[in-house]
Amino acid sequence: MGLSTADIKKLREKTSAGMLDCKKALEKTDGDLDKAVEYLREEGIAAAEKKAGRTAAQGLVHSYIHMGGKIGVLLEVNCETDFVAKNDSFKELVNNIAMQIAAANPSYISRDDVPANDIEQEKEVLRKQAANEDKPEHIVEKIVEGRLDKFYSQECLLEQEYIKDSDKTIQSLLTEKVAELGENINVRRFARYELGEGIEVEEEDFAKEVMSEVNK
Repeated sequence: MGLSTADIKKLREKTSAGMLDCKKALEKTDGDLDKAVEYLREEGIAAAEKKAGRTAAQGLVHSYIHMGGKIGVLLEVNCETDFVAKNDSFKELVNNIAMQIAAANPSYISRDDVPANDIEQEKEVLRKQAANEDKPEHIVEKIVEGRLDKFYSQECLLEQEYIKDSDKTIQSLLTEKVAELGENINVRRFARYELGEGIEVEEEDFAKEVMSEVNK
């Protein structure tokens, strides 16, 4: 069947896929837009890993405020083109990741970001836990490695369960979006702020000073 430029443009606007990919998808699905979207999604997931090494220097810096101003997140997520950065689906992804950071409070983006010293300290704690549980010495290291995976799943953003769908991790969510949008997407950096964080000790000291003055 003949395809119009308008059909291809409409699919591109819906998926952000390349013009040639949109044309191919419509040809494969006899011009059915919904089936073409699904075709691009399936093909994209298969090819997502191939895009991982591509340079992603566009994207968004996004701010998110949670719980009426008690938690704030500043997040940078990169993609390859300004076209995708302006896409509503990409914007939604960035906002959802910011919500994840606010709610789940990760310390790192991925396990590759965890300093070696922190890993060793965590392993030492886990070894002591296993020893206190009277685990056989020959399986302690296996237990430690298993529990270290749990540490990563709690502390590393990409390995956390997605708060909106516990069947997914943030990494699998990213992979789906790479498939959908046709570009490499990376979480580059984030900062999370919580009201009053780090000043509890100062507040306690202030309270002691007040009580000292009262009791004079």
